[in-house]
Amino acid sequence: MPSVASLAELVDRGGVYYNIGGANPVEALNEATKAMNLPKGLDRESLLTAILEREALMPTALGHGVAIPHPRNTMLSDSGSQRVAVFFLKTPIAYNALDRKPVSVLFLILSSDAKSHLATLAAISHLCQSQDFLDFLAKRPSKEELVARLKTAEAAWAKAAED
Repeated sequence: MPSVASLAELVDRGGVYYNIGGANPVEALNEATKAMNLPKGLDRESLLTAILEREALMPTALGHGVAIPHPRNTMLSDSGSQRVAVFFLKTPIAYNALDRKPVSVLFLILSSDAKSHLATLAAISHLCQSQDFLDFLAKRPSKEELVARLKTAEAAWAKAAED
C-alpha cells in the first residue's frame, strides 16, 4: 500500500524490539523510545513528548492488541530517516482501545511528510484487519520474519492493484 516508502523497508530501518516494560501507555512509550535506534538529530525527550501529546488527543490503539503511536506532526526532514519501530511488550497493557483489548504490540511511526505518514498508517491498519496477521504478530516474529511477511503482503497489494 505505501507508494512513498515500503512498510517492509521502514520496519527494517526501525527495528523490532522485545520485552518492552511498562504498566501503562506512558511507561511503555517511555521504554520504547529509550530502546529504539533514533535517526540522527532526533532528540529522545522531544520524541516522547510529541508522542504523548498525540496520545492525549486520542489513543492510537487500533484494537486487536495493536497500537500505532506517532507524533502528530512530522519530526523528520529527510525521507531516508523515516522508520517504523515495532515493539512487543513484556505484558499487555490497557490502552483505551475501542475493543477494550489490552495492547501487546506497538508500531511506532516516524515520517517526514503527511503522504508517507498516511500511507504507512493505512498499510498497518489494513494488515491488522487480518486475523492471520494478528496471529503472526502474537508469535513475536523476528525482524527478518516480519520484514519478509510485509514484503509478501506488499507484493500481493501491488499485484491486486495491477488486476
